[in-house]
Formats: sequence, C-alpha cells, structure tokens
Amino acid sequence: MSDDKSMEKVRWTTFLKDVFICSLGSYGGPEAHYGVFTDQMVIKKKYLNEEELIELIGLCSVLPGPSSTQTIVSIGFKMGGPVLAFLTMLVWALPVLTVMTLLSFLYQFLNHMNISNEGLRFIGPMAVGFIIVAAYRIGRKVVTDKISMFLFLMGAVTTYFIRDPWIYPLVLIIGGVVCIITSNEKNIWNRVKLNPPWKYIIAFGIFAIGSIILSMIWDNRIIHLFDSFYRYGYLVFGGGQVVVPVMYSELVEIYRYMTDQEFLIGYGLVQGLPGPMFSFSAYAGGMAARGSSALFQVLGAVAGGIGIFLPGLFLIYFIYPIWENLKKIKGIKISLKGFNAVAGGLIAVAAILLMQKSELALYNIIVVLFTVILLFTKKIPAPFIVLIILIAGFVIK
Repeated sequence: MSDDKSMEKVRWTTFLKDVFICSLGSYGGPEAHYGVFTDQMVIKKKYLNEEELIELIGLCSVLPGPSSTQTIVSIGFKMGGPVLAFLTMLVWALPVLTVMTLLSFLYQFLNHMNISNEGLRFIGPMAVGFIIVAAYRIGRKVVTDKISMFLFLMGAVTTYFIRDPWIYPLVLIIGGVVCIITSNEKNIWNRVKLNPPWKYIIAFGIFAIGSIILSMIWDNRIIHLFDSFYRYGYLVFGGGQVVVPVMYSELVEIYRYMTDQEFLIGYGLVQGLPGPMFSFSAYAGGMAARGSSALFQVLGAVAGGIGIFLPGLFLIYFIYPIWENLKKIKGIKISLKGFNAVAGGLIAVAAILLMQKSELALYNIIVVLFTVILLFTKKIPAPFIVLIILIAGFVIK
C-alpha cells in the first residue's frame, strides 16, 4: 500500500513538473500553448494522445473562460482527479500571476526601462513557429475525408474573417451538427448514465449571483473587482486576447482605475511572459486597487486573479467527470469528428494571423523557421528553445 502511494506521489510530482515545463514554454496565447501541450504532454510524455488533446481543446473552446488553462486542468483531472487538477491549475498559473502582481507595483520603473523592446522581440515569431507545428500535426490527424476537410477549411476561413468571440463556439457546434446530419448511422442517441457533479455548477451560480449582490450592497473596491473579473471569466470565449479589450473598456474607459499607458504596459509585459494570458488580471486588479496600502493592492491583484480563473475551473470540474460518458453516446462521438476538424482549422488560422501581425523582417522569418526546425527534430525541450530565443533577442542588435 505504501509503495502504491509512493508511486502515485512520484507520478504526480513528475506530472506537475511537466505542467511547469509547459508553463515556462507557453507564450503567445492559447493557440501557441496548444503547440507546447502537444510537444510535452502528447509526444514526449504520452499522458494522452493527439485525438484526446484535440477533443479537450474543442470542449474547452466551447466553454467560456481561459481555454488553454481549462485544457491543461482537464489533463490534470484525467491523470489524478480533482485534487491533481487543482494542483495543475496552481503550477500552471501561479508563477505568472505572482510576477504580474509584483509588476503592478513597478509599472513606472518598467516604463523607463522599456524592457519589452529588446529581449522579448523574438517571442512573437517563436510563438508563430509553435503554432505552425501544432497546426500541421493536428491538421494531419483530423482531416481524414472530404467532410472533415470541408469543416477544417470552414473553421479556418470563418474565424479568419470574423474575429468576434461568439464565432468560436458557433463554428464548433456547426461542425458537430454537420457530421451528425451527414452520418448514415441510426439510433445514435443511445442513453448513458451521467451522474453530473451538480455541486460545482451550483457553486458557479452562487459565486456569480453572490458577487453581484455583494457589489450592489457593499461599496468595497475588492468586492467590485472580484465581481468584474468573475464576470469576465464566464462571459468571454476565446482566451486572453479576447478578454483584454473587455477589461480595457471597463477598467480604463468607464471606471478609470488606470491610464491608457499603464494598461498597455501591463499588456505588453504579459505578452512576453510564459503562462496564461488571463494572468493579466493580477496586474489589472493590482493597478485598480492602488492608493490605499500595499496589502490592499495585493488583495486587488488576488481578487482579479482568482475571480477570472474560478468560473472556468468550476465549469471543468462539472463537465470533465461526465465527458468520457458523454463521448459514449453515438451522436456525441460522431459530432466530435466535426468538432475536432473545426478545432484544427481554428489553430491553423491562428498561425496565419500571427504571421501577418509579425513584421516580415529577415530576423523574424529566421526565428520562425528555427523554432519549427527545432520542434520537428524533438531534440531540444521547449523551455530551452525559449531561452535560446530570449538570449538571441538581447545579443542580436
């Protein structure tokens, strides 16, 4: 019995170490994170296969909240249940949340130092390289016939021209419906026993309604911040890049908690840091709570960080335990084929969009190609690739 516990402890420790490696190598938003997940969790450690990862990406893309965070938390749930899922969340998000909290105190110094201009200038092209490799690997897996090819292209073309948050869950659902309609199988809606853990969806609702009521009856900035960030967490689809404009509108333009420049400094810094982009919430919450004391400012950062991640965590805890049984329903299993094909298209178009946003300078093209080559050779771990790119940013003038 003790040996089993020891083995379990080592396995959990090893898994969390791999989560930390993913956190260190995950730059550039959810699509780039998926490339790191594929490299570390699928190819190197085989915690799950590519099809399972694509299914989780599709599932988490339909849910509101930080999609890449929900994806890696789901992998943690698969490996060790709710406790390991929670530890996965901490290891994945806490380091960058801590850094962003500290940076909410240092914005003036960082503005004078202009840190993001030199060492981090190749991070964007590197992220493009991660996405290109992920899009290639996933596209090769999900495109198996004419229907899946059509859905792959539909997902890519639609989300290329329409960038609003609502389009992501819509095209994924359309992909599933198309596969069901074109399927020749009968009696596809067989019944299975689900037993969903209702306590998590109840907790989700209690926090949502409770924070609104508390903010209405209690004029406390920490409560107001938690309510705002919790709302961002359950109303926004598509990851950190989508939530930032929503934050800007409310925190800068409406409440004027910070200036345009202060907001943009934090946004620029989080672009150059590994981990989830939702960690920007700690910076924004800390900045919004300035003026009283250092402790109050830290509480603002904590309210922002917990508030924005909590609803997505509740949703994963509710959905994932019934996910395996949901997939046993023939209709669900058939729809997953379309779901996965569209998800592959979303990742492919992300590579195109990021390439367009990157300056087509010679150095940037070299960084993209260098990253792609290193990832395909599989000889250098992702964190070392990031380190090499960072050093190159400081050395090459």
